[in-house]
Amino acid sequence: MYAEERQKVILERARRDGRVDVTGLAAEFDVTYETIRRDLTALERHGVLRRVHGGAIPVERLGFEPTLNVRDSVLTEEKERIAKAALAELPDEGAILLDAGSTTGRLAEQLPADRELTVVTNSLSIALTLTPRTNINLMLLGGRLRTRTQATVDAWALRALAESYVDVAFMASNGVSVERGLTTPDPAEAEVKRAMIASARRSVLLADHTKVGNDHFARFAAVEDLDLVITDTGLATGLAEELEASGPRVQVV
Repeated sequence: MYAEERQKVILERARRDGRVDVTGLAAEFDVTYETIRRDLTALERHGVLRRVHGGAIPVERLGFEPTLNVRDSVLTEEKERIAKAALAELPDEGAILLDAGSTTGRLAEQLPADRELTVVTNSLSIALTLTPRTNINLMLLGGRLRTRTQATVDAWALRALAESYVDVAFMASNGVSVERGLTTPDPAEAEVKRAMIASARRSVLLADHTKVGNDHFARFAAVEDLDLVITDTGLATGLAEELEASGPRVQVV
């Protein structure tokens, strides 16, 4: 197994179990303690793990919020598949909303050139992606820009959303669970996300498997507020059925 493959497994294990320890990983992969320590150091430099005595824990468990660049660099294949599947939910014409996020950003890159769409977004990076597209009527929400996520928040964004209505909102979330609903670390972003769902006829959550079962500080929706959840094949057994029991259809790609 290559180092990159091993590190991917380590990160997934940390997010699933809440922590990993050097001794257990070394035995599992049949490598030295020093090899595992190097893996953990590499993952810490990428901003996805934090080293602790004897092992590491995912930054999500510490309440840290990874930057957009960090989130955009992990689970890239899974996010590409999710974004591709989301294309089937686009209207032939009309308005959609793209929430700020790494997977919604990939959907923006894949939007077809053969239809006219109005795209509302609070993401500066998504707006920059779509600026050259002549078939896109781009509506960028104003407000305070959070540099960590490149998302606009607060009153200006909320006022615009209150006066808008779209066919489909493609949402991002740091965590989703049946018990706690959809959650994110920042209350200001949670408020904007709540308004986004309220402004849409249908809401589709784009979430890789590491988000499912995770809970964060600020809740902005219940699972039953969603029409569809698109996730990847790394989802643990039984979680898709749990989500579907609360209302939305779950598509695993």
